[in-house]
Amino acid sequence: MYKHILVPTDGSTLSVKAIKIATRLARTCGAKLTGLSVIPPNPMPIYAESMTYGVAPRNFKEMWQKQAKKALAVVKIESETSGVQASTISLTADQPWRAIISAARSKRCDLIVMASHGRRGLSALLLGSETAKVLTHSKVPVLVCR
Repeated sequence: MYKHILVPTDGSTLSVKAIKIATRLARTCGAKLTGLSVIPPNPMPIYAESMTYGVAPRNFKEMWQKQAKKALAVVKIESETSGVQASTISLTADQPWRAIISAARSKRCDLIVMASHGRRGLSALLLGSETAKVLTHSKVPVLVCR
């Protein structure tokens, strides 16, 4: 069935759920698992009442790398306890959905398992949905966990 599953993670509780599902599916199919974390390239300044707040670029990168490492550690732990062959990668990209699709293609994954926060309406419009974008643009099948 599936031979290589990509599981993107942002470290959220829903991503952990997707990792657990992806790991069980990989074990059942005898597939490899690749965990992916996408790091934004630049700090986004926060504007409030004519003041700009931001994070120094060096601190920003370190902060995101630390978060990515922590999120990907869950993939390693789940795969080791389940006896699934796994690897992890982190990529830097402006648009996480593009990085997810690119990673799936370059790693020759035949399934993407990812979480959806289930945002609708205005929150979906403002925050966007990386899952919806992956679903729309990916040629690789996507299993959405909620």
